[in-house]
Amino acid sequence: MDKEISRPALLVAFLAVCSAPLTAQTNSGARPVHNEAERLAQWKQVNMPFHSTGLSARERQMVEKLVDASQLLDDVYWRQSDFGGLSLYKTTQDPVIKRLLMIMGCRWDLLAGNSSFVGEIPMPPGHELYPHDLTREQIEQYVQQHPEEKAALYNPYTVVERQSGKLAAIPYHERYKQFLEPMARDLRDAAALSPDAAFAKFLRLRADALMSDDYYQSDLAWLDLKDPKIDVIFAPYETYLDDLLGIKTSYGASVLVRNEEESRKLAVYQQYVPAIQDALPIDAAAKPSKRGHLTPMEVMDAPFRAGDLRHGYQAVADNLPNDARIHQEKGTKKIFFKNFMDARVTEVILPIAKLLMQPGQAEKASAEGYMASTLLHEISHELGPAFARQNGKQVDIREAIGPAYSGLEEAKADVTGMFGLKWLVDHGALPKERLSEYYASYVAGIFRTLRFGTGEAHGRAEMMEFNYLAEQGALSLASGRYAIDYARMPSALEQLCKELLQMEDTGDRRRAEAWFTKYDNIPDTLQHALAATAGIPVDLDPVFSFPDKVR
Repeated sequence: MDKEISRPALLVAFLAVCSAPLTAQTNSGARPVHNEAERLAQWKQVNMPFHSTGLSARERQMVEKLVDASQLLDDVYWRQSDFGGLSLYKTTQDPVIKRLLMIMGCRWDLLAGNSSFVGEIPMPPGHELYPHDLTREQIEQYVQQHPEEKAALYNPYTVVERQSGKLAAIPYHERYKQFLEPMARDLRDAAALSPDAAFAKFLRLRADALMSDDYYQSDLAWLDLKDPKIDVIFAPYETYLDDLLGIKTSYGASVLVRNEEESRKLAVYQQYVPAIQDALPIDAAAKPSKRGHLTPMEVMDAPFRAGDLRHGYQAVADNLPNDARIHQEKGTKKIFFKNFMDARVTEVILPIAKLLMQPGQAEKASAEGYMASTLLHEISHELGPAFARQNGKQVDIREAIGPAYSGLEEAKADVTGMFGLKWLVDHGALPKERLSEYYASYVAGIFRTLRFGTGEAHGRAEMMEFNYLAEQGALSLASGRYAIDYARMPSALEQLCKELLQMEDTGDRRRAEAWFTKYDNIPDTLQHALAATAGIPVDLDPVFSFPDKVR
């Protein structure tokens, strides 16, 4: 049963629109906004059409089944994110508020430090995954008193509730059963239409997983797919909604159609993943071997997305699954969303570079350079420690680090990726003369992400990276534009890479929190510089050939 807000509460929400806070937090990095129209102007609507050329009639029918399953998945995501926002989306007649709700997937603006854009209710740190008034300290105290309940309460696939004065863990497959059952049927119907036997097997296993919350076997089958023509991301993988414990997953989906020509270009990177892991600047015990692991890479167009891939930050790449057991035993899959990446570079990255960077360096930023840094970012999610080592035991890194994990992991992937690019250049796998292009594209990408503010994991990560690189002299402001010191950049990135990897290896929550507290405040000079980018959209608002359906 959904915890819908009442009609009177809806009325209060509507009446509160006029008094809703409309300015970003001072350290957010996002420009102030004064009305809902300005909020929308930060999101560029971009068409993401479904191109069915080259697909058979049965394959097109299969895509439609996968889209239908994804639409159902979006219904679950809303119920994980914001019950009140869901009710408001279904009842409001205001097209601006409706579109903002769809963009954010909730009532809180990630570009304004997660402040509310409708009403005055603050964002609960655990969204709808925990009672709104429950604190991390209360959970930790409770599991100390009831250690036998910790596994269920800390399970990434349970919703925590209060029942009769106690905390109860409700499995996802029970809580969201009314949506998961038809979702699983759609996946099985899609499997029956697929000409790819391996993909059909995966879909059936994933349908089973939806009804059990055990994704292990279906994840293994997903990694075993060989250059699939049609693929899908479909699971509760990421933990971006959980700022309470940092462990509860949210559902996300993306239907994928292969770009064969671009996918072939990725082969050069795959062979070097084990060597980059071995070269990382940490103890050997903290970097388990990747030799013999699968590292499939796909360049795909995404004609439809749902859940945490649809709302808020629009990812241009993904590295999945997130199960540390699978990282250790088999590997991960790297997916690059070409239609989204092309739009981001054209609409956001290159225009920002021209405004904020020294002209000669801005000209070096490129789509190819950004693709390389993004590719190494995704590869690096699986590099480094698989577990934290504490008191001679292996501990899940997410659990050890807590709410700071998402920002830490995104920063680690950024910086380790740039370390990996330098390693590939040093070892002749990539042209030496392109290293400055990679650095320029990375820095242009930082400026783009900083405009999300520190209320979002990627924004918090890159705010820290910017401040650290500036402290080390690898970035500086001169004549109103930022300049890269190409001589200092490699050593600064290597030192930062070492620091972040050690945090994950030790699972030192206090060290990670102190590090981000030190480096995640936006300097006044940068705030002023970012104000010059007000005419450039902050991110994309995709418009698909298939409708959004919210039930």
